[in-house]
Amino acid sequence: MDSRKETPEQLRERLRQKELKNNPFGTFSDGVNRAQFGNLTDLVGGLGWKGTGIIILLLVIGFIIYKILY
Repeated sequence: MDSRKETPEQLRERLRQKELKNNPFGTFSDGVNRAQFGNLTDLVGGLGWKGTGIIILLLVIGFIIYKILY
């Protein structure tokens, strides 16, 4: 599509998709910020699969450390 014929909405969406592709951990920040005012579904949806995996990994590691210390 020719960029001169794009509507402003299409341009914003194209730039947003490009940023998500180039910076996947940028969505992590968005997901965490959204979680402050949303629910678990919003958190997981905003993080994507990589961010969700990191959260699960951190929870498991934290649980293991807790069990070892107490």
